[in-house]
Amino acid sequence: MTTQPDNAMTGTRLADQVNYDPNNLLDALIEKLNLKNDAALSRALEVAPPVISKIRHRRLPVGASLLIRMHEVSDLSIKELRTLMGDRRDKFRISDKQFKPKETGITEEA
Repeated sequence: MTTQPDNAMTGTRLADQVNYDPNNLLDALIEKLNLKNDAALSRALEVAPPVISKIRHRRLPVGASLLIRMHEVSDLSIKELRTLMGDRRDKFRISDKQFKPKETGITEEA
């Protein structure tokens, strides 16, 4: 049996998300910043060119720090940036599982 890696945010793979379109986000940033290509965008965002390529090919999600950097260089709000990439949620909620400590099986004795 083969298992597929889950996206921690939604429980589905990035490539399977119908509304997720990183190309729309990247193309909008290139247009907004009057850039020529992905290489120029990577320089503007101060990330390595393979990062942009991996996002464009849906092998890497747009992380929080990159989303903030996009906001800083474009003056687009985080909500506008999320809408451009197809994230239509009103609020982003993190799973409760991410905040629970791992059980080790060790108990303290008094």
